[in-house]
Amino acid sequence: MILEVKDLHVAIEGKEIVNGVNLKVKEGEVHVIMGHNGSGKTTLAKTIMGYPKLKPSSGDILVDGQSIVGISTDKRAKLGLFLGFQNPVEVEGVGFINFLHSAKESVASTVNTKELMADIRSSAVSLKMVDNLIGRSLNQGFSGGEKKKAEVLQMGVLKPKIAILDEPDSGLDIDAVKVVAENISNFAKKNNMGLVIITHYSRILDYMDPQFVHVMANGRIVAEGGKELIAKLEKEGYESFTK
Repeated sequence: MILEVKDLHVAIEGKEIVNGVNLKVKEGEVHVIMGHNGSGKTTLAKTIMGYPKLKPSSGDILVDGQSIVGISTDKRAKLGLFLGFQNPVEVEGVGFINFLHSAKESVASTVNTKELMADIRSSAVSLKMVDNLIGRSLNQGFSGGEKKKAEVLQMGVLKPKIAILDEPDSGLDIDAVKVVAENISNFAKKNNMGLVIITHYSRILDYMDPQFVHVMANGRIVAEGGKELIAKLEKEGYESFTK
């Protein structure tokens, strides 16, 4: 799969939040988008995934050369896209396991329940999740860090072709950042998954091997390169990219 964003513009209440973004992501690639608060990163991610309240004012989003702007979020998921939310919501009354089973059914022709449960349990152990979490309602009573681990578990179980993870490091302590980062990398490598990691900070990237780094400011990608950009950001901050 190739995900391509072409000259994308997105406005909210008349204010342009995404201002001409171009981005191409292939299966197996690891991209990082870094930027300060309000730079448009989350709006970009939600627009790619088809968030109902966000429609491009111009530009295009393509999967394997075909525009997906007019199709729904669930159909984008069936194509192989996945979004890990910045602030995952709690859904009372919807069991975590039942949710994963339904989600798996929506993207796969058949689901082997025994294999699915083994995959869920194995992923939960790898992520060092508390034993009783997967038996609860979706994100109900989860801490911020536990919600992030649950998002990564969903990615690992659903096995998308390209996953966009919006601040997967937020709410995590130092040890959990390492665990989450290593699991994201392992899931991606095992399934030749394309990754787009959105983050403010470089700590999570210490445990990953991004090939492409993009710096976003004022709704645009203002710099692109390799891991050397991360070191530059650590030294100079985002201000040097917004002048």
